[in-house]
Amino acid sequence: MEPWNSTLGSGFILVGLLSDSGSPELLRATLAALYMLGMISNGLLLLLITMDVRLHVPMYLMLGQLSLMDLLLTSVVTPKALMEYPQKENRISFGGCALQMFSELFLGSAEDLLLAFMAYDRYVAICHPLNYMVFMSPRACWLMVASSWIPAFLSALGYTIYTMHYPFCKSRKVRHLFCEIFPLLKLACADTSIYELMVYAMGAGLLIPPLVAIVASYTLILFTVLHMPSKEGRKKALLTCSSHLTVVGMYYGAATIIYVLPSSFHNPEQDNITSAFYTIFTPALNPLIYSLRNKEVLGALRRVLGKCMVQVNQTL
Repeated sequence: MEPWNSTLGSGFILVGLLSDSGSPELLRATLAALYMLGMISNGLLLLLITMDVRLHVPMYLMLGQLSLMDLLLTSVVTPKALMEYPQKENRISFGGCALQMFSELFLGSAEDLLLAFMAYDRYVAICHPLNYMVFMSPRACWLMVASSWIPAFLSALGYTIYTMHYPFCKSRKVRHLFCEIFPLLKLACADTSIYELMVYAMGAGLLIPPLVAIVASYTLILFTVLHMPSKEGRKKALLTCSSHLTVVGMYYGAATIIYVLPSSFHNPEQDNITSAFYTIFTPALNPLIYSLRNKEVLGALRRVLGKCMVQVNQTL
């Protein structure tokens, strides 16, 4: 097939979840509800962490970064996906596709690294509480945050430039929820096998070391928790760690299927569902699992609402 010229205003057609769904209206309403939940919960958590000085501690600094990543990630994917059903053909320009791919890879990789640093933060807090502010000083925290964003940015930029440099065939249908590496490579008029192997290898290199660090951190936490004399402290620590591991399992499980397992182990329909899981479902649930049930966060919410009410009364 002859390559088509992407510089003449041509683009791709995204064929995502709604096209193959038996109940597209119900699925669209569900995705819209999850998107709104993610926007409100992550936005609220960011607002509370910014406004309440009691939450200006390492754990909530990282939670704020996680909420920012989730808010941006779901905004990159969901609004465009929701346009698929009413428009029948969900078109996206060549440049828009490249930007969407870069943003998804950038934010997803940054979250992958940040979750490992958050696990380390919990390990220090529970296993070495007396040295917590030594290991988790403000400088160390900001270094961890930068170590999440910068490598992710460089990695996403490299992937995007190399993927989009291929000539694409006349078929413009990307059978995926959004522009992603492997669905686009299926449209390339070139041998992409070596590049695909490289993507799998680098995906494993980016996902597996942080996952190993997370498992090691929580294993050490578990040993420490089981030897705690206080039943209340043990219960609180186990509850916190179990909620964190729930997030880790959802995120890394989905990302591993897409970027580590060869394509022979999954099909485009499964990839669509898996991608929706870590770009739409997980960002909506993260704040509820991590923070919004936390007493400190609920206390901050009451204080912020109280200040707002006082300011309203003074204005009136």
